[in-house]
Amino acid sequence: MRYWVLGVLFFVIGISFLSAQTKVSGYVYDSNKQSVPFANIVFVNSTIGTITDENGKFYMESDQNHSSLKVSFIGFETKIIELTKRTTYEMEITLEEEAAALDAVVIYKGKTSKKNNPALDILRKIWENRRENGVKKFKQYAYDKYEKLEFDLNTIDSALINSRVFNGMEFIFEDIDTSRISGKTYLPIFLNEALSKAYGDNELNEFKEVLTGNKNAGFSDNQTLIAFVKDLYSDYDIYENYLKFFDKSFTSPLSKTGISVYNYVLSDSAYIDNKWCYNIIYYPRRENELTFKGDFWVNDSTWAIKEINLEVTKSANINWVKDLYIEQEFDVLNDSIFLITKDYFQSDFAFSKKEKSRGVYGKRTTLYDNYKFDQKKDKKFYQSQVDPYDKDIYNREDTFWQNARMESLNKDEQKVYELLDTLKTVKAFKRLYNVGTILASGYVDFNGFDFGPLFNTIGYNTIEGFRVRLGGRTYFTANDRWRIEGYGAYGFKDQKFKYGISGKYLVDRKSRLIVSAGNRNDVEQLGASLTNTNDVEGRSLASSSIVATGDNSRLTAINLSAFSLQIEPRKNFTVGVSGSFRTLEPADRSLFSLDFLDPETNELRTKIKQTEIATNLTYSPGRKTTGYGVDRIIINDGDYAQLFLNYSTGIKGILESDFEYQKIQFLYQQPWNIGGFGRLTSSLELGKTFGEVPLGLLSVVPGNQTYLSIQNTFPLLNFYEFVTDTYASLHLEHNFGGRIFSRIPLLRELNLRELVGVRGVWGELSDENIALDASGFLQTVGAPNNEAYWEYSAGVGNIFKIFRIDFHFRGNYFDNPDARNFGITGSFGFYF
Repeated sequence: MRYWVLGVLFFVIGISFLSAQTKVSGYVYDSNKQSVPFANIVFVNSTIGTITDENGKFYMESDQNHSSLKVSFIGFETKIIELTKRTTYEMEITLEEEAAALDAVVIYKGKTSKKNNPALDILRKIWENRRENGVKKFKQYAYDKYEKLEFDLNTIDSALINSRVFNGMEFIFEDIDTSRISGKTYLPIFLNEALSKAYGDNELNEFKEVLTGNKNAGFSDNQTLIAFVKDLYSDYDIYENYLKFFDKSFTSPLSKTGISVYNYVLSDSAYIDNKWCYNIIYYPRRENELTFKGDFWVNDSTWAIKEINLEVTKSANINWVKDLYIEQEFDVLNDSIFLITKDYFQSDFAFSKKEKSRGVYGKRTTLYDNYKFDQKKDKKFYQSQVDPYDKDIYNREDTFWQNARMESLNKDEQKVYELLDTLKTVKAFKRLYNVGTILASGYVDFNGFDFGPLFNTIGYNTIEGFRVRLGGRTYFTANDRWRIEGYGAYGFKDQKFKYGISGKYLVDRKSRLIVSAGNRNDVEQLGASLTNTNDVEGRSLASSSIVATGDNSRLTAINLSAFSLQIEPRKNFTVGVSGSFRTLEPADRSLFSLDFLDPETNELRTKIKQTEIATNLTYSPGRKTTGYGVDRIIINDGDYAQLFLNYSTGIKGILESDFEYQKIQFLYQQPWNIGGFGRLTSSLELGKTFGEVPLGLLSVVPGNQTYLSIQNTFPLLNFYEFVTDTYASLHLEHNFGGRIFSRIPLLRELNLRELVGVRGVWGELSDENIALDASGFLQTVGAPNNEAYWEYSAGVGNIFKIFRIDFHFRGNYFDNPDARNFGITGSFGFYF
């Protein structure tokens, strides 16, 4: 979800500006005209400063007038530059080496000592006292939170202004300004304000945030975009060892592992708000790692952070983000406790990290106020759900915002609201917005009916040949309480028409009680996954094997009707009950058979008829969603744990149903961020079928006969290579995030990422189930019961930023018919 939403950011436009009293930019060099990265730049007699980037470049501004600039770096003489104008761009500053450091190569390179370094002594004091600051010091806490999100189109030049894309929208370029962080020109394009009340209990380990007001400039249906950015800029604690942004773990400059990845320099000391503080500059020891550069001010008695700046280096192995800048400010309570009062986060989304490349700024400003402590609330308070969508909250009057804002909007931010009201009436803008929406969602909107998804229109498989699928859904807003979806498909080889239709209704929004029903008559690849349900909209690989390894003729014609109830009694915990009836038969009887012997009459049957009732429990702690209607969009895909338990019962006799059985299935998926060592993804599946059932109702170990990487499948298994009634499966995959490749000179600049994986499955198949099979197929396939089947793989990701390739190796069962010992799969995607 988060990756395709990123594309929409590059289709939106707008306007707004800030001004400053003093602006400076330029480069810092040594006497040999070599750039000096991570040099310290500060306005004299102030705490306003910055650090040069890897190329020695800097930009800085202040709301105050300043007459001089101080430039310093380890091994060089400090230099004072007089400023004769309020705005001084493209400065070239040359630093002279200190006499004592001319022969000290290690100092010249900027490496700081890990011994006898006063900055490290201060850092150790911060570690000792980090749990004694902030809200963690109290049993309970509460505060008011004001959050402002803004998007800006940056690097505005004449080429962009005169582009055909903006024909009819030239008025938006009447005023532009420069960013106080980067010095780039920009146009604000979107603004959202939110006010909430936050509650926390450190004893119960509970947290709850209640929205009290929300307002945005732009289109009314912006919940997905807002939620996407909020997830990217999720809350973080600078005292933690690792800070998570964009699915990646960055080493905090306050981390206990920081000494091995950062250089630290004690630069200055001064009073800030009557508190004596030390200033420490930090910058990375190596390139291509997920680190920051910047500085922080720390109090000399509590060892709490007063101010901190963090900026991601351009060499960091992260895609689509050219710059990332963070500021945090803390205030003092009762003369000793430091509490965060302001958090500013700015990122520059761009296709390229080149200096003049165009992109979109994403900015978040968060203000905290009205702290209260040790006011205990019952645990039920934290567990109870708040009505997720209150129209009054999303339509607050202007008088509410005038009183509620902790920081007044400046005149340019106010213009954003006025501009977008005008922009929404411009046909050229509507056209541009619609193109972005189609690319992001895959649907074409026809006033309440969406045609699509376009990406599923064409497919191919052995039975149907080329397949055409046309469908759509009702869609008025993201918060629709009901939705009807349907499609029709036709195979040019089997010359048969297939279809599917479903409908669902949100009965109660607070408990999320949903009623749904549907029917699907189509061709399906049974065993697409081990853990599955009789969902009418379930996954099928039948039409996705456009490029396949070997022949796959073992497809099943399924006619499935289902009715279900689902409720969410607690956030991210759902309970579902469903009833279904399905018929199963081979899609081509000459190529594949599901024949079985009736256990009572011993007669041969060619079609399975089965009625089933199922109850399932799903718990997804940490899942974040957007939308308040019958459908919700998950905005942090792959970033939360999932536990799923399904118990289903086959009922014999109803609607001529053939079998009576019980089946239990369990799935546990968990991503693990392992600090600076990357990310491990694990998936455990367990299941057992009690009772005698034929091939069509057994658990097929999911193979993959395509060249596409598909989650929780075995890339070297053919479909139906293993069939079980009892199974245990484990998948492990680790993404090192470029940690190894970044240390290899020839590979470092490519920002590639290394991946390794291992997967295995054990299973059994009873003699009674084998005896029911009249095709003889189960006599040959069997189950991996003597020893678990396993595979391992190695892969390279981030090829051209969008492609990944994996090389797979079979670990055993080499003598299976048509066994594949080696295979290659790949996938495309937008990943940070």
